[in-house]
Amino acid sequence: MALLILMFIVAFSLPVHATGPETIDTETTDTEIINDKDPLEKTSQLGPVTAHLTLTPARPLIGDTVRLRIEVSAEQGVEVLMPEFGQAFDRFTIVDYVPAERIDEKGRTVATQLYTLQMPASGEHQIPPVIIEFIDHRPGQRAAPEGEDSFELLTERVAFQVQSVAPSAAGTALRPPLGELQAISGEQPSAWAWPAAIITAFVLAVALSWWFFRRWRGHARQRSAYEMASIRLNDLRAGKHLDATTMKPFFTELSAIVRRYLEDRFALHAPELTTEEFLDIAAGSPELNAEHRRFLQEFLQQADQVKFARHIPDADHANSALDAAEQFLRQTRESQQDAKPVKTREAAHA
Repeated sequence: MALLILMFIVAFSLPVHATGPETIDTETTDTEIINDKDPLEKTSQLGPVTAHLTLTPARPLIGDTVRLRIEVSAEQGVEVLMPEFGQAFDRFTIVDYVPAERIDEKGRTVATQLYTLQMPASGEHQIPPVIIEFIDHRPGQRAAPEGEDSFELLTERVAFQVQSVAPSAAGTALRPPLGELQAISGEQPSAWAWPAAIITAFVLAVALSWWFFRRWRGHARQRSAYEMASIRLNDLRAGKHLDATTMKPFFTELSAIVRRYLEDRFALHAPELTTEEFLDIAAGSPELNAEHRRFLQEFLQQADQVKFARHIPDADHANSALDAAEQFLRQTRESQQDAKPVKTREAAHA
């Protein structure tokens, strides 16, 4: 009997908190949620067009910005109509938007839209389906469904969770009060003098920092726009064998390079506009003189004739257009007082 009593005392004297599987599992789960920065991907396909959506991170924290990338790849001869800016994203705050278009090594059109979104609240959210239209111009293929202007590819819905930053271990118990505050002896005639001076100095420092940052960013954007456009033009010159089958992709990429350069160099944020609308926006830039505006009008309209009117120029014409684009980049990189008028091949013979 004494032995049984001794065993009972020893068993109940062991620490019950030595191992806590429920606590360990909870901590592991919270860590995985907070540190999960992997992208969330969805792919949809309809005929010759494939849409790939990437959301990064897949489980953001409240206050984080989320990057949504819409990439659409279409076979050669298929015209893609990307969704309009902000389509179906009205529930989010759009912080930044960068469109782009290129031709890959297989001649396919690859169009992208990169959104930076701000989440309104924590909890369950979703990127609703996005409509991508396309017209099939390939020989022997139907351009669009009967009675419709184009095919429509509907992307998949992307659901994700925005995590709260509240610690999972936070309790609900209230702490006791700290006690009565002691009265401050002596007169305090200037109690707000130092806080007011600190706030004023801080506001002035922020304003000056913002002014210098905007000035630096403007110069950096101009240099970056020229350098990136020059690299793309060099790649286009080196990688294209010019013949009747490659003229349309060549002029599509060439005009996209020039338009992207104008958007970055002169802050003309209008990638979804037509050529005429884009030229109207460009005409309002004080850094573009009359000769440059006439060049842009002639250059972009000639590119549209190749892209949409099935005009097939010769290799000399294509090389002249590429030379004119390079000359335009060099001139607009410099000050307008030193720049000379840029001319296309047709204007030089006029």
